[in-house]
Amino acid sequence: MKKTASAKKAASAKKAASAKKTASAKKTASAKKTASAKKAAAGKKDAAGKKAAPAKKAAPVKKAPAAKKVTVAPKKATARLKDTAPARTVVHPPGGESPTALVRRARRINRELAEVYPYAHPELDFTNPFQLVVATVLSAQTTDLRVNQTTPALFAKYPTPEDLAAANPEEVEEILRPCGFFRAKTKSVIGLSKALVADFGGEVPGRLEDLVKLPGVGRKTAFVVLGNAFGRPGITVDTHFQRLVRRWQWTAETDPDKIEAAVGALFPKSDWTDLSHHVIWHGRRICHARKPACGACPIAPLCPAYGEGETDPEKAGKLLKYEKGGFPGQRLSPPQAYLDAGGKPAPPLGAG
Repeated sequence: MKKTASAKKAASAKKAASAKKTASAKKTASAKKTASAKKAAAGKKDAAGKKAAPAKKAAPVKKAPAAKKVTVAPKKATARLKDTAPARTVVHPPGGESPTALVRRARRINRELAEVYPYAHPELDFTNPFQLVVATVLSAQTTDLRVNQTTPALFAKYPTPEDLAAANPEEVEEILRPCGFFRAKTKSVIGLSKALVADFGGEVPGRLEDLVKLPGVGRKTAFVVLGNAFGRPGITVDTHFQRLVRRWQWTAETDPDKIEAAVGALFPKSDWTDLSHHVIWHGRRICHARKPACGACPIAPLCPAYGEGETDPEKAGKLLKYEKGGFPGQRLSPPQAYLDAGGKPAPPLGAG
């Protein structure tokens, strides 16, 4: 009886051990299966990520902007006129230029131009103040050359204000026809002649406030007369002067009176008349409105607008006008200094 109970107890213990072993095996198998499933899922996720990666559109690469070309000017452009290759230097616009630096640059430009045009003079033929004021009025909207070709006949027939004041308008119109706007100009020159006779005893006044009262005479004309017939300094703001002082960034003004004031503040008063000649001569010969001859410009290193025109020396040389290009000037009777410098007198009207 005791033996049977002992056998049952051993069998029961054996059965429990077997069940525990089986449960442990199942638990281990289940853990392995779970780990395998997780690994498979991670592998699928990685594969899906790798597969999706090529499908993603690459961000466009921005093209780097091309480097801005810096225009360079000759260190001393006058050397170009002598067929000498000058050193080159980068020209930077004077954007933040101080007032002191502007004055220095402006005065240096004037000194350079004085060396290039030591013979600069008014390009209207005249022998007295009356002829100069009439010629200046006639020069509006035409060339000085055409005026110089026209006035010899006018002054031969009407040499004084009294003569012109009493002239037949139709006869004057016929003489002035080559100047253009001849009817309006006839009215002006006869009118100013009458005013000179009536108000100033037939003499051209030497004061600005008197000159501007004459028919057809504005500040520009008045300063031409004052500076060149009376030796009284004045700035002549014509189209060439306006264009160049803005190119050189001396001023941004567009009104002639404001330009006159702004530029006048940069120079001593004694320089005003010659300054006007230098700037106007440079505008007519080299710094043209449409195509400046930058490659032949003596002040290129000082000019913020260098490069707006032709920079090739050979091509620029072909753009030069008047004596710089080997052609006649605008005066039929120029000063001797101009002739000595190689300038040629202009031909009379109808001379071909």
